[in-house]
Amino acid sequence: MQFGIFSVGDITMDPTTGRTPTEHERLKAITTIAKHAEDIGMDVFATGEHHNPPFYPSSPSTILAYIAAQTEKIILSTSTTLITTNDPVKIAEDFATLQHLADGRSDIVLGRGNMGAVYPWFGKNNQDSVELTVENYALLRRLWDEEVVNWEGKFRTPLRGFTSTPRPLDGVAPFVWHGAIRTPQVAEIAAYYGDGFFANNIFWPKEHYIQLINLYRERYAHYGHGTPEQAIVGLGGQFFIRKNSQDAVNEFRPYFDNAPVYGHGPSMEDFTSQTPLTVGSPAEMIEKTLAFRDYFGDYQRQLFLVDHAGLPLKTVLEQLDLFGSDVLPTLREEFAKNRPASVPEGPTFEARRAAAQAAAAVESSTASTPSASSTSGVK
Repeated sequence: MQFGIFSVGDITMDPTTGRTPTEHERLKAITTIAKHAEDIGMDVFATGEHHNPPFYPSSPSTILAYIAAQTEKIILSTSTTLITTNDPVKIAEDFATLQHLADGRSDIVLGRGNMGAVYPWFGKNNQDSVELTVENYALLRRLWDEEVVNWEGKFRTPLRGFTSTPRPLDGVAPFVWHGAIRTPQVAEIAAYYGDGFFANNIFWPKEHYIQLINLYRERYAHYGHGTPEQAIVGLGGQFFIRKNSQDAVNEFRPYFDNAPVYGHGPSMEDFTSQTPLTVGSPAEMIEKTLAFRDYFGDYQRQLFLVDHAGLPLKTVLEQLDLFGSDVLPTLREEFAKNRPASVPEGPTFEARRAAAQAAAAVESSTASTPSASSTSGVK
């Protein structure tokens, strides 16, 4: 089970001081946050992709490469890479480059994003979003899996004898998650390729995501990748914790009420009762997070949003410290209990490379073994 944090990359005024950080401050702060996540023992750091104010992460691979140079263990990922509006050739190049620089500890979450306005900025039509998702990913998969690609599709110019460089590290492409909050076609794509499915369940009630995840698991098995329980699932979450529950509620309320995504909407109490957001004590967070397994089954990756809504860097780092000391050890212990041996661990480059090498060794051994018919005359 992998635990980590993700950032949507918002630049939001702190409602308690009236101060808004600069883009420079947020970019430098997210590096500090990622390094701190590694220091407290988290497994994953992920950043979103946006191309409009009030967000800063328009170039996630650049941010992650900078963080890679300053960390040693943590897996570096996106929480959304826009498969619809990015050129698959550029995605293949950028994230293979990141993979080399990070010595394999990188993967990618592909998604359509949540802003229709981005499509014309990159010469696309948001009415084509699902078709773009299907076609662009099919090309991206080939660019990583095949040395030389000949390809023709609907939404970009053809490729003739094209080789994407650099090639994936040791021949093992970055692990791909397909992220969705509402689209069953994305779950179908993830299942078809045997990739991971990241259900970013931070906004809607659990019943909606139970349906999406169950669909993915069923189709994963349908396509012959394993049992439904062996499908690779990731979930989102959010928290604000203090030693005392009421202190957390009082401190976070102004941030919640003014958050750019859900501020001025449901009350904090309603939102926490219907979504994974925990505002309270470490014990309350542990109880709520462990319940995710009851709803969704055993899964592989749990990411939390913690740096949003104008929270100052000092507060975010305090949150991580408290999570690392009072929450993370218990979550690791409890999620490991009664976990069937058949349920896969969270994907890592080392494990996937070892599996690929073992498969290649078996294939080589089979190919070199004489068949019964060829040895029938040998004594």
